[in-house]
Amino acid sequence: MNALERLLRAPANRALVLLGGFTAFSVFGYWNFALHPERLPGAGWALDLFTVSFQFFAQLHIVLAALVLGVVLVRQLGWRWWPALVAVYCISLFSELIGTRYGVPFGEYQYTGLLGFKWAGRVPFLVPLSWFLMAFPSWVMARAAAGEGASRLARLALGASWLLVWDSALDPAMSYLTPYWRWEDSGPYYGMPWVNLGGWFVTGLALMATLDLLSERGDWASVPVRWMASYYAVVLALPLGMVVAGGLWIAALATVSSLGLVAALSIAVRRRPAVQELTVRAVEPNPVGVR
Repeated sequence: MNALERLLRAPANRALVLLGGFTAFSVFGYWNFALHPERLPGAGWALDLFTVSFQFFAQLHIVLAALVLGVVLVRQLGWRWWPALVAVYCISLFSELIGTRYGVPFGEYQYTGLLGFKWAGRVPFLVPLSWFLMAFPSWVMARAAAGEGASRLARLALGASWLLVWDSALDPAMSYLTPYWRWEDSGPYYGMPWVNLGGWFVTGLALMATLDLLSERGDWASVPVRWMASYYAVVLALPLGMVVAGGLWIAALATVSSLGLVAALSIAVRRRPAVQELTVRAVEPNPVGVR
């Protein structure tokens, strides 16, 4: 049995490969047809099929990503993760409802109808779910990096930073290249105002704190960190692939740079307890007669 066959034996890995395949297919379809509609076949059915596919591909990606994550969480945690889903969904929905109504904390924006049915006619049902899909792996990666040596605030900030990396590609892909939402006050980052970054970080801190609190009431230690990191990368690959295909090189560079920065911070935070322990041992007085 080769390495690939051993890898695909696990249902979680097969589900992740399926999500990766759908992501690659979506990015290819966007690059080949959305950016070059002249490549569509001349038949009317081709245009109709593309129109329907374009409208629903983001919705399908969220649903498929939710199913894939659900497979792993059910296998590892049973149903103990449901309170986390409900809590993150409600908090992010509240933030989005306030944001679309008052422009706080993200700035003034409105969702179009491309993401499906909406809460109160403003926030699509799938949007708070997408927050959970990236908030949970962000929290898992931050917890694994910080461990017990770092402060809780550092752990929460690290998780919120992982979430912020996602938005550096998501906003240009979904509001500049495609009209899934529109900014009412145009900003310098492909139409996005800078205040949106602050709103994402603050909301991310709230979500990380919620997950941190709920984790203390349940045993989440069995959640696979490497799989979660791979899942995060696959979900991020959709907007990142779109900005690369669309030639938004500043967005691509910002995403890759911020990804590398947060990864470096994670490594630094993870090594810090060991360094502190070595320092303490170095200055510890040597008992008489002990060499």
